[in-house]
Amino acid sequence: MATFDHKAFLQTLTPRPGVYQMYDSAGQLLYVGKAKNLKNRVASYFRASGLTAKTMALVNRISEIQITVTSTEVDALLLEHNLIKENRPPYNIDLKDDKSYPYIYLSSQDRWPRLALHRGPKRRKGDYFGPYPGAGAVRSTLHLLQKVLNVRQCQDSYFRNRSRPCLQYQIGRCTAPCVGLVSDEAYAEQVEKTVMFLSGKSQELMNRLADEMEGAAGELNYEEAAERRDQLAQLQQVQSVQGIEGATGDIDILAATTGMGSACVQALFVREGRVLGSRTFYPPTKLDETAEQVLEAFLPQFYLPGRQTIPMEIIVNTMPESAEVLALALTEQARRKVVVRNNVRDARARWLQLALQTAETNLAAHVNGKHTTAGRLESLRRELKLESLPSRMECFDISHSSGEATVASCVVFDGAGARKADYRKFNIEGITPGDDYAAMQQALERRYKRLSGGEGQLPDVLFIDGGKGQVSQAMSVLSSFDITSVRVVGIAKGTTRKAGFETLIDGDTGRESQLRGDNPALHLIQQIRDEAHRFAITGHRARRSKARKTSTLETIPGVGAKRRRELLRHFGSASGVAGAGIEELCKVTGVSQALAHTIYDHLHSVSD
Repeated sequence: MATFDHKAFLQTLTPRPGVYQMYDSAGQLLYVGKAKNLKNRVASYFRASGLTAKTMALVNRISEIQITVTSTEVDALLLEHNLIKENRPPYNIDLKDDKSYPYIYLSSQDRWPRLALHRGPKRRKGDYFGPYPGAGAVRSTLHLLQKVLNVRQCQDSYFRNRSRPCLQYQIGRCTAPCVGLVSDEAYAEQVEKTVMFLSGKSQELMNRLADEMEGAAGELNYEEAAERRDQLAQLQQVQSVQGIEGATGDIDILAATTGMGSACVQALFVREGRVLGSRTFYPPTKLDETAEQVLEAFLPQFYLPGRQTIPMEIIVNTMPESAEVLALALTEQARRKVVVRNNVRDARARWLQLALQTAETNLAAHVNGKHTTAGRLESLRRELKLESLPSRMECFDISHSSGEATVASCVVFDGAGARKADYRKFNIEGITPGDDYAAMQQALERRYKRLSGGEGQLPDVLFIDGGKGQVSQAMSVLSSFDITSVRVVGIAKGTTRKAGFETLIDGDTGRESQLRGDNPALHLIQQIRDEAHRFAITGHRARRSKARKTSTLETIPGVGAKRRRELLRHFGSASGVAGAGIEELCKVTGVSQALAHTIYDHLHSVSD
């Protein structure tokens, strides 16, 4: 049995929140887990030491890992719960179906109301907030409310017998109403804010805290202003929109993506407004198929044989030509109306976006799999007529905006895929703005001067994203350092400038050639070239942003001084804005749905 290549898998895994599902070689689901950071959490299973016997037994059986990206950690928790309940994986704790959901209870009839976790019949007088997906979520919320709003959580018997403040008062987590150290009015205000938060009136509460913060600062009461600022920041950590909840009906969401000669279809299954699970498919492709063409062939095979339950609604990220005919066929088979659509809004749009993000992540992991990479390296060896498999490859690219903030990138690949620790960026200085030849020459000289001095490892193949001019610069630089062992290959976009039609330029002979669109060697070259392009753009944007001395909020189209002020008032800081979902952004005064998408996309494209 082949060993799971966790190194190749982790190289393309996203740091976003989500759910991971581990399978054995027979396709049996072993374990479902959630993570705030998928990359870090999954990597923890493959540490060299410190694993429990149970974890080591699980890891030894892993043959495949599938992931589902979510917008928030709360979404991951809810999806993990649904998957465990549905599949009962052997390595997960089996929760009983008859166990009731927990609530937060507020004894609002008391003079000094108390907060507590509640499960079971609601017999006591007071207010109940929930239900929550689990006791851990309740305790986390109670812990935060204790730190921020200071409503008591101690047992009544303990509260009634106090003669002096307890430790909670000493550490600032209670105002000690038990011994009269807080007035009725002040405590009532704490309770009122707690009810606002638990009732979902977060917009009103955030505005109130922001007004109090600004008012205190205006009166030079900076201590109170700092306290309100901290309250805003801490409340924001748990004020999350349930991005995979919020609609009803039976819906399948299918998102297809293609790249580097492979395709991936990610399916999310929604029943009664809850995401019950997801599946990943890798349909074989031939020559440069689009996502639309993949779905065109995939959907009839998936639904029409009758093995798959047909939902009322099928949502796709791109509409196949035969969508109308398919909907009629499915309507006849299901004996009720079935629609296929891709122009969706609100919760459905969020589901579709999550499915597409998951498909893109899973495709990258699939392409970087050990068996796939080995085949592509062998194909590359044959095409370049190398004596052995290339053990190290580098690719250079240049990025700038009309000559401003020019940055060159160097990415490194080996038999296991990308070696991100060996990536390098070069800030280009002292050239004519927009002179790509001079920029390429400067980057190559700086790189290979060190390598020729023995400071690193020379590559077997050097790819240059560019035409004959850039290739000539590379050959000249290598010659100046007396380096003859490196094969230089230029990657020009070709006349059509479309993927699959690249022109390869041999550095030794200047000969131009093209590979078939389904050639594995071309797919590997495209992957390396695209990574160099991404890394160069990221470096260029960072340098340009730093040079202009502007915050990330100031670079967002449509966000002026007034909207920036409202965003900071609501979230407390620029990092709070960056961590917010689209639904949370829409709650800010003056931010529409379209602008929220613009803000979210801009901040995440910059950070990614």
